[in-house]
Amino acid sequence: MAVSGYPRIARQPRDLFGHPRALTFLFTTEMWERFSYYGMRALLVLYMTKYLLLPGHAENVIGLATLRGALESVFGPLGAQPFSSHIYGLYTALVYLTPVFGGLVADRLLGQHRTILIGAALMAIGHFMMAFEPLFLFALTTLILGNGAFKPNMSAQVGTLYARGDPRRDRAYSIFYVGINVGALLAPLVCGTLGEEVAWHYGFTAAGVGMVIALVVYLYAIPTLPPDELHLARAEGTDKQPLDRNEWRRVLALILLFMPVSLFWAAYEQQGNTIALWADDYTDRYIDLVVWKGEIPVTWFQSINPLLIVVFTPFVLALWRWQEERGREPTSVTKMTLGCFMLALSNLVLAGAAYVAMGDSVSWFWLLGYFVVLTVGELYLSPIGLSLVSKVAPARVVSVMMGVWLGTSFVGNFLAGWLGSYWSSMNKLHFFLMIAGTAALAGIVIQAFNRPVRNLIGD
Repeated sequence: MAVSGYPRIARQPRDLFGHPRALTFLFTTEMWERFSYYGMRALLVLYMTKYLLLPGHAENVIGLATLRGALESVFGPLGAQPFSSHIYGLYTALVYLTPVFGGLVADRLLGQHRTILIGAALMAIGHFMMAFEPLFLFALTTLILGNGAFKPNMSAQVGTLYARGDPRRDRAYSIFYVGINVGALLAPLVCGTLGEEVAWHYGFTAAGVGMVIALVVYLYAIPTLPPDELHLARAEGTDKQPLDRNEWRRVLALILLFMPVSLFWAAYEQQGNTIALWADDYTDRYIDLVVWKGEIPVTWFQSINPLLIVVFTPFVLALWRWQEERGREPTSVTKMTLGCFMLALSNLVLAGAAYVAMGDSVSWFWLLGYFVVLTVGELYLSPIGLSLVSKVAPARVVSVMMGVWLGTSFVGNFLAGWLGSYWSSMNKLHFFLMIAGTAALAGIVIQAFNRPVRNLIGD
């Protein structure tokens, strides 16, 4: 029997912090998928600016001249760095647009399980295609389509493990988010090191291997997962019923909240773009330890954020529990507002570094400080958004709404690429102030929606 569209799930054996056994498999699948995604992303801008877009290589890429012409018709002549930022922005933007369609396919046609399998297979193929220069744009397209099929349905399935009102749901998404970041932590260390120190194509191939592991784990997990929401709706005869007024109110509440979140991602996604360039050109990366001395590879800095996610999550959850016991825990919307302001503060740290540097290199501790503040901000926004969607969205459109949540990153990443294109021509102090202002504006707008959204969702 379903309760408000959610099935009653039989208790399964627990083997991960008192949660259903299936959460372990979803955690592991997502970990390896994120390993593949962030492994490739860690290399993408450096690969383009230092190799692929240089004379002698760019001519070999099928369709690249056409893409350059299209972009230059809008933005004017583009050097290697601005061109790479635009490609990065388009890729990451489309990665977060296609989940809307992937969610629709799952909710209306194939169900979550089949759509995830198709997406995982496409992504594995796309990563291996990255090892062949002429297929660069085809590889990115394949990865975009695969991610669109995979991402919203994997995130939505975590919510289906719990009945509505189960207090473990928020904690489950925090655990799931740790899985995302374990993969993101390992990816630059493995794929980034192989790509930078051995050969670019070795790094991309390692990302493909990670995606194959994710596919195998999910195939093993399927028998432990609840039925697809599509199949449950068909069994109950509700799959073709329109949303009622209350359900539409919940959808509207989520959409209102999602719009300013795009600005958060525009600032956040500088990590794989201009922050990598700051680390390469303006950061003193030399380190002298007892066990090792030398320069820290640029791609390793992209492991700091996921490492801190893993370290900080237990403390943030403990803080929220402490606040809850005293009736002082912030609402979901307020948490997201605080996340935006902390992201703004992280960019002010780098603005301080740029002021001190005056064109020279500064200590890598500045970057460490940036990542510390940014990570706390991320924990206050990203997993909270995932959990909110699973709680508020009507069950039979939960994958679509999860895709819409991920779609906020479409606009955000497109804006991130556009903002990043000013890196070469802009004073670095002014650049980081611009990014900080973008994040602060997101927080101000989200907080303006606090009361109306709370009234709609009862948070």
